[in-house]
Amino acid sequence: MSDPTRPIGPKIVAVANQKGGVGKTTTSINLAAALAEQGRKVLLVDLDPQGNASTGLGIEVDDRILTTYELLLEDVDLNEAILPTAVENLSIIPATVDLSSADLELISNEKRSFLLHDALRQVQMDAFGFDYVLVDCPPSLNLLTVNAMIAAHSVLVPLQSEFFALEGLSQLMLTIREVRQSGNKDLRIEGVVLTMYDQRNNLSLQVEQDARDNLGDLVFKTVIPRNVRVSEAPSFAMPVLNYDPASRGAKAYRELAMEFIRNNARQKVEA
Repeated sequence: MSDPTRPIGPKIVAVANQKGGVGKTTTSINLAAALAEQGRKVLLVDLDPQGNASTGLGIEVDDRILTTYELLLEDVDLNEAILPTAVENLSIIPATVDLSSADLELISNEKRSFLLHDALRQVQMDAFGFDYVLVDCPPSLNLLTVNAMIAAHSVLVPLQSEFFALEGLSQLMLTIREVRQSGNKDLRIEGVVLTMYDQRNNLSLQVEQDARDNLGDLVFKTVIPRNVRVSEAPSFAMPVLNYDPASRGAKAYRELAMEFIRNNARQKVEA
């Protein structure tokens, strides 16, 4: 049973960028794992029909009996949808390709934009004691992404260090503004994290400079390097922190998690 007015619960962060290939799912998996490594209880909600976050955390397709599709369309019990992962303190609600039809099926539902919001505020959520919920959004600004933004307290934006990166960001910012006006006036930007960063490449340096000049403190100080271990880890169905804990990629995601935790602690004090 959903209780949309319930004031307590974990912080919900939508990880979103309508551009594919920017490290969105990689960041969702590894930030979640790094937060869990710090003792935080984390839920990763796979809202991408490709289901890559589920695969990257070792959830076999046959084990995805109740998924985000059922969570949105059938109001299933969270106790049945949430699965443990091999990473301590990290759970997941998986996704399958069934989710690709959700947009069409949601159109006729008058609460279509608020279904994830309500699902993540079921009273059963209290028993899990999650500190954070990360929602891995699809690489498009569709109804699923809008659901994530209306459910979330903030949006974290992975930004690939490449030409045209900032141009693509403008459409996402416009969507965030529209969501604030239509369904979630308190939605804020958690931050922008630069991914696939190569400090030997002048283009990466220029993108970083442009991002910091235009967005200021919204850009995380931590940058995620282009690292072969980060790319290899999903094929072994584990975060890079487990696959190669000493790699540059694993160290960067640990630093990102610590910066994320510090930022949230400061926000609580300021509030």
